[in-house]
Amino acid sequence: MPVYNKLVRDKIPAIIEADGKACTTRILSDQEYEKELKIKLNEEVNEFLEANKTEEAQEELADILELIHALAHINGASFKDIERIRREKVSKRGTFNDKIFLIEVEDD
Repeated sequence: MPVYNKLVRDKIPAIIEADGKACTTRILSDQEYEKELKIKLNEEVNEFLEANKTEEAQEELADILELIHALAHINGASFKDIERIRREKVSKRGTFNDKIFLIEVEDD
């Protein structure tokens, strides 16, 4: 029997049971939940970095976005709040779209 010990999406236990299998789960404390969200985010970022196809990369980006929604929520913000902050940063500092790579800054 495989042991996973990891945070999974809410419908995964029902999907496992619908497949005729049994699984053991528990509800995390708030502190455990935040820790596991961060672990899961790291896992998904690594999977994105290893993706070889555009479709795989998009799947991983969707997973990362779902985790950002959850992390925003536990930090007292809505995704709308996070998007507003992102837009403010774009207005003040720009995007990454121009592919600018800073090499050095002359020090006085």
